[in-house]
Amino acid sequence: MQERHAHRGGLAKPHFARKESVVKVITWNVNGVRARLNDVLALMQQEQPDVLCLQELKAAPEQLPEALCNLGDYHCYWHGQKGGYSGVSLLFSRRRFPEPPSFTHPEFDHETRIVTAQAGAIELASIYVPNGGKDLEAKVRFLDALDAYAARAEASGQALILCGDLNVAREARDVHPSLRKPAEVGQTGPEQQQLERIISRGLVDLSRKFEPDNDRLFTWWAPWRNLRQKNVGWRIDYILVSQGLAERAESCSVAREFGSSDHAPLTAVFGL
Repeated sequence: MQERHAHRGGLAKPHFARKESVVKVITWNVNGVRARLNDVLALMQQEQPDVLCLQELKAAPEQLPEALCNLGDYHCYWHGQKGGYSGVSLLFSRRRFPEPPSFTHPEFDHETRIVTAQAGAIELASIYVPNGGKDLEAKVRFLDALDAYAARAEASGQALILCGDLNVAREARDVHPSLRKPAEVGQTGPEQQQLERIISRGLVDLSRKFEPDNDRLFTWWAPWRNLRQKNVGWRIDYILVSQGLAERAESCSVAREFGSSDHAPLTAVFGL
């Protein structure tokens, strides 16, 4: 298990001005950060996120492309392992967060699947829950531990932002009707109940807050038969936030047409 902090060099400056009255948080399962390098850089250039959470890096820190090691405008933390298919990262804009956040890992981190950071009064996490197709018990253990983590934060009054690929469709409508199989991993009742318990720890599902009636609100599409173009997918990526932060949220959107990953980026904007 390895980490890497990147603080050198600089990213090309954006061609438009950022609104300083908001904080923008983006989460994205990139499905291989080396394969998606240009997409990641384009996303940062176009959206100028204050916080960027990435999952499924598929790269150890020493395998990162040089361009990702030279993001001088960001405090970067890369958490991956060689030969692994997981890996997560957190990037914080120096403009918004002049002081480096404190990066840590909960005790249940395994296979480089979660990194957390304390930024002021808020704790953020980039999370990649195991798929569970080959080892459902490991997924259940991870979700149970994530639930306990969220419960402790709620009990202590800690404001949370949990971002990432949680690999569970929250409800039946979070899977396209043609793909619904209640016995399939990721759609089963017990997994959905685990996710509901996590959300019940004082958290708000921002996508549903802003699009409560959208039954085609998907974030992942199998990479065949033009399913993405047809929007035949699953909703398994989330931004979950504490109630107080949810009240300050101005939007939460899915960029279905962006990038070449099988997942779409999610963007949440909060008023200061």
